[in-house]
Amino acid sequence: MTGIIFDMDGVLYRGSRPIEGAVEVVEFLKERGIPFLFLTNNSTRTAAMYRKKLLGLGIDVEEDKIITSGYATARYLQKHFKKGKVFVIGGKGLIEEIRSIGWEIIPPEKAGERWREISYVVVGLDTKLTYEKLKYATLAIRNGAEFIGTNPDTTYPSEEGIVPGAGSILAALKASTGREPLIIGKPNEPVWEIIREKLGDEEVWVVGDRLDTDIAFAKKIGAKAIMVLTGVDGLRDVEKSRIKPDLILPSIKELLEYLLVSTEG
Repeated sequence: MTGIIFDMDGVLYRGSRPIEGAVEVVEFLKERGIPFLFLTNNSTRTAAMYRKKLLGLGIDVEEDKIITSGYATARYLQKHFKKGKVFVIGGKGLIEEIRSIGWEIIPPEKAGERWREISYVVVGLDTKLTYEKLKYATLAIRNGAEFIGTNPDTTYPSEEGIVPGAGSILAALKASTGREPLIIGKPNEPVWEIIREKLGDEEVWVVGDRLDTDIAFAKKIGAKAIMVLTGVDGLRDVEKSRIKPDLILPSIKELLEYLLVSTEG
């Protein structure tokens, strides 16, 4: 049976507004027993926080079906690196995920005295970014700290339009340090470790709105790549890109009809 991985921002909702058809698609999958996960590169919330948001939009899913790049980053650190002190540029969700694995976080207000102790600089989307945070992250990375990014998205879709994402912050730090970060989220391999544990060896579809993350991720893992046009990228972007989806739909609403044909066929 097919397992489906959904991006969230730009696919299920845009900002605080649900995209038409999202509720119906999720209910269809639950009724048919089709495995699915929500995988977001946005690290500002935990799975519990996303569940609350989704419930407010009429989408009822358990926390274990929601994977964030913050969760994946924390688990990757725990699995592959030695425990150390962390400086986080990111939202509450990322901070909570790092705390959940028991690693000490050096807060920005203490970084002026303690930046030499930092072993890891972990960077996600931070809507309260300051020059001070960039400064101490730069000093720590130049001092030898590991440079970790939750995701490469330079932008993300909001109610107001396309706004800067975590990748824009990573770009600033790459410029100030001359270092390339290890990036955990889509389209990179580390996040696939966790997805495989949950979906097993199912045939996988990936539904997303970004060519450089969602669709590239699908291609990397050998999944069917389905692109919706309610997020960041559009048809002109597809024409210009070497990364091509297998199927393009106007929105998640049209996915329901496609699922009906596919499952009944």
